[in-house]
Amino acid sequence: MKWILFSLLIFVWGCTKNSNRVDQINISIPSDISTLDPANCYDTVCYVPLTQVYEPLYEIEYLKRPYTLRPLLAENFPEISNNRLKYTFKIKKGIKYHDSDILPKGREIKSQDFVNQIKRLAFKGTRSQGFFLVDQKIKGINDWRDKVQTDLGLFFSEPIPGVSAPDDHTLVIELVRPYPQLLWAMAMSFTAPIPEEAIRATQNDLRQKFVGTGPYIITNYNPSQEVVLKKNDFYNSSVYPSQGDRFANENSLLADAGAKLPFVKNIRISVIEETQTEWLNFMSKKIDLVNLTKDQYPLALNQDGKLKPEITQNNIRLQASPTLIYWWIAFNMKDQIFGNNLNLRKAIAHGVNIDKYIELFTYNIAQKANSIFPPGVAGYSPSTDLPYKYDINLAKDFLKKAGYPEGKGLPKLFFDVRGTDTRKRQMGEFIQQELRNIGIQVEVRINTFPAFLEKSRNGELQFWQGGWVLDYPDSENVLQLLTTAHLSPGPNTSQYSNPEYDKMYNELRELEDGDRKFELMKKMEEMINRDLPWSMQYYARNYILYHDHLKNFRYSDIVYNNLKYLKITGK
Repeated sequence: MKWILFSLLIFVWGCTKNSNRVDQINISIPSDISTLDPANCYDTVCYVPLTQVYEPLYEIEYLKRPYTLRPLLAENFPEISNNRLKYTFKIKKGIKYHDSDILPKGREIKSQDFVNQIKRLAFKGTRSQGFFLVDQKIKGINDWRDKVQTDLGLFFSEPIPGVSAPDDHTLVIELVRPYPQLLWAMAMSFTAPIPEEAIRATQNDLRQKFVGTGPYIITNYNPSQEVVLKKNDFYNSSVYPSQGDRFANENSLLADAGAKLPFVKNIRISVIEETQTEWLNFMSKKIDLVNLTKDQYPLALNQDGKLKPEITQNNIRLQASPTLIYWWIAFNMKDQIFGNNLNLRKAIAHGVNIDKYIELFTYNIAQKANSIFPPGVAGYSPSTDLPYKYDINLAKDFLKKAGYPEGKGLPKLFFDVRGTDTRKRQMGEFIQQELRNIGIQVEVRINTFPAFLEKSRNGELQFWQGGWVLDYPDSENVLQLLTTAHLSPGPNTSQYSNPEYDKMYNELRELEDGDRKFELMKKMEEMINRDLPWSMQYYARNYILYHDHLKNFRYSDIVYNNLKYLKITGK
């Protein structure tokens, strides 16, 4: 899915000792919020508040694995016709936007609002991170983009041939080719409806104005400190799920089936960069949930990965969860030093001890990557091997082949990290020391997370830790990260471009899972391993602790709108 801050710490805390715990949830995020415009939010920090406020046509089932979709603002699943090129969606009636000074009171969603947001994704003036979802997929959208450019007048007057609203509750999307992932795209906040009145009133700048339909309404927004939300008393888009998998049934997560949402009246989302305060508050029961970081693993877990007795005796529960998050060292393929020097990239791939990295920064909980695809994606094979491994002598040989024997003549390289906290700095310093051992001098550059994102969108990074949370569990969502069409400011921040790769991607993206798709996956992975824009690190696994009074909790790294399902009972 999206840009990842290394450890997204989501947890619940109480306001005061005497506060009514049923009425407030506090969430912590470890970095400033980059934006709350649904056309541009594309990281795991901004998703936390955004997905409580904005809603798309579909949502991921909270209690089912493997992941499936259910209607949210749509009445049902679409009618698909014309050889899979025409999708007709029916929109729910009676869904109202939150009250706003830029909307008529009681304004209901209309199908044209979805057309508006698809236009915003394509409109150059928006600079949307989500354009890749519709680029070269919807009939006429690229011609519309080229014609309209940044002209807001043309934005409204010029139609996109492949997107229409024949009535207030019908949305029609016509494709230029089959696009099996369209329903997943319509479950992302990128495609949440935006009314024309809001676009006109703000001149298409929705960073400070929020016009959602979700279970919570923003009452205060300070992106470097906090977001405060209150319950939407008129929320009627969804109810608590009535179906779940074996885990949901065994853990009594279906007791509230069919109940009106949300359960809790208020949410406070605070920006807190360090982890020590979180742990102390968690153990004093001011914090209800914490996603364990490397510094907290030895405080909570024995070497066998089980909770320590002093943790369990306090009615603290553990959920150990596989994720769709994974990490690599990324190289800027347009960089003057890296771009044309495969041997230099190979030297780094062989020169960093990933096993040691996993030990130091994940307490050996992460799984060492063996593929550019993560487990959970159809076509992933646990028997795949990467063509590089930690070997200092081999790394030095490649450095010599690169033209820099023992690092002589090689300018200082710049490794950018994804945040300002101690952990991010230490991760950068580890890479710095590993490469110093083979003769490469590295300067670690510290960035706030929004600053890191801005550099990546502008192609200003040299090498860094890349990471991804899958938007949906399909190999297409991985492979699109390296296509020419998605170069920065799109998600291809490595600036990798290969016509042969693009050709195979264009075939694969239209295929359902099956033999031909898996064959293309293998060939494309071999190409990436040969050209080496990425040097793989590991797949994340999360250990989440929560107090027993937090109810209905189930961890997921791609279900972000989960706060509407949570309850807090008395301590």
